[in-house]
Amino acid sequence: MQLQRLFDEDSPPGVLAYEKSLYLDELTDEAIEVLAAHLPLMSSPMSDTPIFPLTGAYRSVPDGATAFGGSRKGGWLVNIAAAADQHDVYDAERARVRRFYEALRPHATGSGGYVNLMSNPEEELVRDTYGPEKYRRLQSLKKLWDPDNIFHRNANIRSDAV
Repeated sequence: MQLQRLFDEDSPPGVLAYEKSLYLDELTDEAIEVLAAHLPLMSSPMSDTPIFPLTGAYRSVPDGATAFGGSRKGGWLVNIAAAADQHDVYDAERARVRRFYEALRPHATGSGGYVNLMSNPEEELVRDTYGPEKYRRLQSLKKLWDPDNIFHRNANIRSDAV
């Protein structure tokens, strides 16, 4: 809960926001070069790029024991976020996030990211994030608890998807 509140002051209600995330096994020299090239390009003081180390208790839980997408082997989670209170600034920031993400993707672990840090994720990206076994398990739970897909304004797992 405290992690969720870290950004409340800088992200008041009504802010325009967009984000993408990805996992890195390591902060290699090449990945650091991409970060160093793109971080200074933010045009909104509301945008940020938190980088979370995935260590400690995170690594002690087996991959299949949670609904969390992504590997439990450790590494880094990079959240590239755009936020602005004006549409023209937001449009530029959203484009910047997409360029940054595409530049960092070759250094990423797989194609998925943290689902709570994805704006409008495609179904394939959500599937890749969870992996086939975990996605099927979550899909069966979705079919049981939300067969009409009422809860779909998120990184949605569709119960009717093949």
